[in-house]
Amino acid sequence: MTDQIEFTEEVVESSNSFLNGLRRVLMAGIGAVALTQEQIEDFVNKLVERGEIADGDARKLISDVSEKRKRILTDQRKKAEGELDKSIEGILSRMNIPTKGEIDSLSRKIVDLSDKVDELTRLNGR
Repeated sequence: MTDQIEFTEEVVESSNSFLNGLRRVLMAGIGAVALTQEQIEDFVNKLVERGEIADGDARKLISDVSEKRKRILTDQRKKAEGELDKSIEGILSRMNIPTKGEIDSLSRKIVDLSDKVDELTRLNGR
C-alpha cells in the first residue's frame, strides 16, 4: 500500500513539474511572438517615416501581420492543449484512473442494462 501512495505522489509531482515547464515554454513563446510584432511595427513605421511605403500600405501590412500572428498563436495553443491532454491521459492511465470518456461509456452501459432489467421485470410480472 505504501508503494502505491509513493508512486502516486511521484506521478503527481512529475505531472506538476511537467505542467509548470509547459506553462513557462508557452509564456516564452507568446512573449517572443509579441516582441516580433512590436519589432515589425517599428520597422514598418520607420519605412513610412522614410517615405518608402505609404501610411495606408503600412497599416494594411501591420494588420495582415497581426492577423497572421493571431492564427499562429491559436494554432500553437490548440497544439499545446492537445499535447497536454495526451500527457494527462497518459498520467491517468499509469495511475489506473478512468478518463471522463470511459466513465461516460460505463454510465451509458449501466443505463442500458437498467432499462433491460426493468423491461424483463415487467415481462415476468405479467
